[in-house]
Amino acid sequence: MRVAMITPFKIQVDEEKLSELRRRLQNTRWPYQIPDSDWRSGTDVEYLKELVQYWLDGFDWREQEASLNRFAQFTTDVEGTTIHFVHERGNGPKPFPLILTHGWPDSFYRFYKLIPRLTDPAAFGGRADDAFDVVVPSLPGYAFSEKPGEHGSIFRVNDLWATLMKDKLGYQRFGAHGGDWGGTVTEHLGRGHSDCVAAMHLTDVPFFHIFNKVKDPSVAEAKYFEHNRDWMQTEGAYASLQSTRPMSLAPAMNDSPAGLAAWIIEKFRLWSDCGGDIESRFTKDELLTNIMLYWVTDSASTSFLPYYDFANASAFTWIKESIKSWGACKVPAAFAMFPKDISHPPREWAERFFNVQRWTEMPRGGHFAAMEEPELVAADLRDWFRQFR
Repeated sequence: MRVAMITPFKIQVDEEKLSELRRRLQNTRWPYQIPDSDWRSGTDVEYLKELVQYWLDGFDWREQEASLNRFAQFTTDVEGTTIHFVHERGNGPKPFPLILTHGWPDSFYRFYKLIPRLTDPAAFGGRADDAFDVVVPSLPGYAFSEKPGEHGSIFRVNDLWATLMKDKLGYQRFGAHGGDWGGTVTEHLGRGHSDCVAAMHLTDVPFFHIFNKVKDPSVAEAKYFEHNRDWMQTEGAYASLQSTRPMSLAPAMNDSPAGLAAWIIEKFRLWSDCGGDIESRFTKDELLTNIMLYWVTDSASTSFLPYYDFANASAFTWIKESIKSWGACKVPAAFAMFPKDISHPPREWAERFFNVQRWTEMPRGGHFAAMEEPELVAADLRDWFRQFR
């Protein structure tokens, strides 16, 4: 059997694609917004106009492209799917391998501030003994990873990651971290491959657990369930749409860069610890670089697939997942909970599904914690995985 090669990868967006983007931005048809609406009914059109103008006149994709290309990136075939990933070696006596998984509406770019703090902790005031070898794949259908050829691929990602880490990169034992869809993949990785996952670290309890029927909820759990019901009524429409009719939304996202930006930046504002001022947490360059990774790869539609796949999985799929989920996962788990994230589960809820050995209530930060508070995330990862080295 021929072993697929690992190929060095550089981001090189064709100039014509950038020229086409510019034309589309210049020809944006702006929707009407009632004056002084601000963000109450969704993305503020006045802010979006400001962002698009900067996209045209101030944003330098080639500069951001070069910055991203400072990371060692690769592609390889993993079980028939081409996976793009960052692989940065640690600067220390014995770096510990760690795989980081992103979610939606971000990308591998979520970790761009975190990676150097993990690979070279001494450069940030830490200890060289805490260095990690860091692997950051792009989920299938995101950025430069291959688009799925069939539905249900999100349930296979954990197997792809295990193959990537063990068979492709030679790590027989490693740690795993994630949030959002990255948390779901990390949980599946721990459940399905406990022989090689030493421990995991999550920033949320994956959302699908909320559909478990609990007969004896604690007071804190009951409050959590009530919060989630209210949140789905006021903020959860995006998930309902992406779970049920993603291809009705996809053409607009794939055709209009301003529309794509509007869909994404509202989440960065709403789900972060920004107090309503999105640029107190993310610069325009950061917002646009993340959006560009969707635009230049035509991956808006495929980024919706995990939602659809979870909502429309077959009974057989859920039976298989339920078998994996019987009892709490044996792999040691740590949780870093950020106050402005979209859900706030109590520890006892996590303990129903995980072997929780560490629970940290962070002082600040939101859903995109690795971008918002990279030092807090890095410190928690170093402290947690130290015992597993």
